[in-house]
Amino acid sequence: MTDPVLPVFVLVRPQMGENIGAAARAMWNFGLDRMRIVAPRDGWPNEKAVAMASGAGRLLDEAQLTETMAEAVADCTLVLATTARPRGLTKPVLSPEQAMALAAERIAAGEKVAVIFGPERAGLENEEIARANAIISVPVNPVFASLNLAQCVLLVAYEWMRKTGEVVHELREPGGSDWANAGEIEKLGDHYEQRMEEAGFFFPEHKADSMKMNLRNLWSRLPLTQADVRMLHGVLRQMVRWKERG
Repeated sequence: MTDPVLPVFVLVRPQMGENIGAAARAMWNFGLDRMRIVAPRDGWPNEKAVAMASGAGRLLDEAQLTETMAEAVADCTLVLATTARPRGLTKPVLSPEQAMALAAERIAAGEKVAVIFGPERAGLENEEIARANAIISVPVNPVFASLNLAQCVLLVAYEWMRKTGEVVHELREPGGSDWANAGEIEKLGDHYEQRMEEAGFFFPEHKADSMKMNLRNLWSRLPLTQADVRMLHGVLRQMVRWKERG
């Protein structure tokens, strides 16, 4: 039914069209577009779902509609059920992170994977969870464990992206100017060292070498752009001119 490249997200008996649409948006935010819908309460298609989906409307157009969960996952070899409550069933319980790592591994081996999400009011029934191979449990506040359907979809989809996408954990952009190179930083250090020497900053004399080294270390730690370096040169030059005028 679907190309075994992405996991299928199955919404079981969703109650509100708005939540179906929001779930579609959450999926598409993280590159997932395989949605199956089991017995939606308010019928299908649903105008409120389309309105909420916004730019992810294609997922709803291509969503597969089934009457039962068993039909929705019939072609899948790994079925993961999301639930916030302990059910007394003997099954592996995985975090979203671990679950999506397993899903990625199985999909890479050519298998089909389904992630099941229950209806908003009470979640999946035990009979439905019994058909899953493992449970996904989100670490939430135990006194308020209920997640909105779209929120749960978003969390799992995010973990899928973390496991399979190009996630940049830190990005530093120079913002309109190239990064300063080591030679430019060296000249900046020379400029400050010279002027501060003239101002008598490096005192007492037996600490001068240590103070100069600390100052050089300061410059090397800073992520300076070429514009930053020019500004710092200009600040020092202006301070010297002001002192000479005084």
